[in-house]
Amino acid sequence: MESALTRGLSDDLLEAWERLRETAVSFGDQRIYASHHSIMFSRKSCYFFVRPKTSFLEVCVFLGRELKAPQVRSTDRASKAKIVHFIRITHRDEVEPPITDWLREAYEFSGASFFKPAVGSQRESRPKVKRKTSRNS
Repeated sequence: MESALTRGLSDDLLEAWERLRETAVSFGDQRIYASHHSIMFSRKSCYFFVRPKTSFLEVCVFLGRELKAPQVRSTDRASKAKIVHFIRITHRDEVEPPITDWLREAYEFSGASFFKPAVGSQRESRPKVKRKTSRNS
């Protein structure tokens, strides 16, 4: 399915796609799969995906912070913890820092445990007190 989504891309876009994929694979264990019109990269959750278009690759990266950079076309809050960043790639040479750094940050962010309970946040159970009941005889 991945090949179906990249079929018909220009040579420049195909080379950019291959470099994106190679970069992501170098980060470590993950799942890469096609879903609808996107190619997803995930660990515990999706950390980025690519939507191949006719004239560019739309790269959507999930981070825990908002980036302010010329490569980022727009952002949107994906959840309480994640902000999605939309980046357009048109050539292989664009797949380099800072974009590759953001991909690595997203990879690490997606594998972190964010929802650890705070120390002392669990209520201690109180011992049950026997209540005396009055009986009318």
